Amino acid sequence: MALGNLLKSAVAVLSLVLAAAAAASDALPEVSHDGLHLLKGTKLRAVYMKPGANLDSYNKVALLACYVAFNKNWQRNQNDEAIGLSDMISDQDMARIRTDLATEFNKVFTDVLTKAGHQMVTSGGTGVLIVQPAIVNLEVTAPDTMSPGMEQTFSASAGQMTLYMQLYDGKTGDIIARIIDPEVAGDDMVRISNSVTNLAAAEEVLRRWATILSSHLGEVNAATTAKQ
Repeated sequence: MALGNLLKSAVAVLSLVLAAAAAASDALPEVSHDGLHLLKGTKLRAVYMKPGANLDSYNKVALLACYVAFNKNWQRNQNDEAIGLSDMISDQDMARIRTDLATEFNKVFTDVLTKAGHQMVTSGGTGVLIVQPAIVNLEVTAPDTMSPGMEQTFSASAGQMTLYMQLYDGKTGDIIARIIDPEVAGDDMVRISNSVTNLAAAEEVLRRWATILSSHLGEVNAATTAKQ
């Protein structure tokens, strides 16, 4: 199967699921549109799992390139508040941020999963768990436009982003699980914000997500077994 084509199926349902997960007070549906069941008591905002799925049967992981999408109005809102031309966010700035974050995502996840003993592969097959990651609703609080002489900017957080991840069986292509988790990056202190500190704050969140996914290979299976 073509791994890159899996993104198309995710985009079709992305806005619907995120709308339900956006507010903590909203009740998430117990069963998704494609038959996945909501698990209780996880460390993430929402985890949907295929009934009877057994993640213990996967000994390899194929991590697809991470898709990154900004909040729909982020660029416009940033530019409306810009003091001068040097603070304006260009399309090139957005492309750079997306590329940097996508690269960091795959770097961190590969590092964490490899150290946890998961074999990383580049194609599907028997025993392969395909991980299709996306970061959506990305908002950077104080983006660094790399302009010469740009003044230092202080912020209480680097921004926010939502993890939208789907897990597939590498042999059949069937979806096994869907994970949704909105997070604030670097919300523990007021700090100088630039491309380096923003990426470092994002890495903290990415490493947390990667660690949870690694442990989830056992935790989700246990939760599914207990529910049956």
